[in-house]
Amino acid sequence: MPVIKLADLNKDALTCVPLHVGFIMDGNGRWAKKRGLPRKAGHSQGAKVFRRTVEDCRDIGIKYCTFYAFSTENWKRPKDEVDAIMKLLVKYLDDIRSMAQKNTRIIFLGDKSAFDDDIQARLVEIEEISKNNDGLYVLVALNYGGKDEILTAAKRLARDYKEGKVDLDGFTEDDFDNYLYTKGIPPVDLIIRPSGEQRTSNFLIWQGAYAELLFMDVLWPDFSKKDLIAACDEYARRNRRFGGL
Repeated sequence: MPVIKLADLNKDALTCVPLHVGFIMDGNGRWAKKRGLPRKAGHSQGAKVFRRTVEDCRDIGIKYCTFYAFSTENWKRPKDEVDAIMKLLVKYLDDIRSMAQKNTRIIFLGDKSAFDDDIQARLVEIEEISKNNDGLYVLVALNYGGKDEILTAAKRLARDYKEGKVDLDGFTEDDFDNYLYTKGIPPVDLIIRPSGEQRTSNFLIWQGAYAELLFMDVLWPDFSKKDLIAACDEYARRNRRFGGL
């Protein structure tokens, strides 16, 4: 699939807004390297763009937005980089917490148990104080992997079956949805990956089975509202058939 260049898109009109958009926030390290900065500077700038993009989603009418912040594989990065990301996470969780004041529901996807107790407590608190909000839904994938999510869901299902809580006769995909981190959240319509990389990297495998994929030639720290509108414009031109005609 070719990388979409902004020059190829019509940015003058926004004719269709996807309900749920997923963002693979890629290119922070390369952004920093191009500027002779340490990689942590790219992550810091990327966090600022995350906050701005949340507001851009709100402005143009996107209801659900999911951000791939830290994957189950990202622990393999150099320790100093992981430590910097964790420090940045602690710093910006307060910013995420403040989003609840704008009727924003915040949900963290992934295995929280891998984080320090302080971070785990913050994640739980933020979800709790925003649980009754029904405006914009912001989902942040932390220590998340699509394969791990499906495996975790399958194990939970197996335990429930063993305990007699589930009858597999007539068990549907919708029933399995309830075992995922995204329980109650609609499937993702559009997945945007900046940086030019052309893969989804274990992101929302189940939820994005029929998502439109858009790879853009911009690094995440440079991602703007103009880029988001361009992506939605391209989405509007896609013919989504879901296997039909």
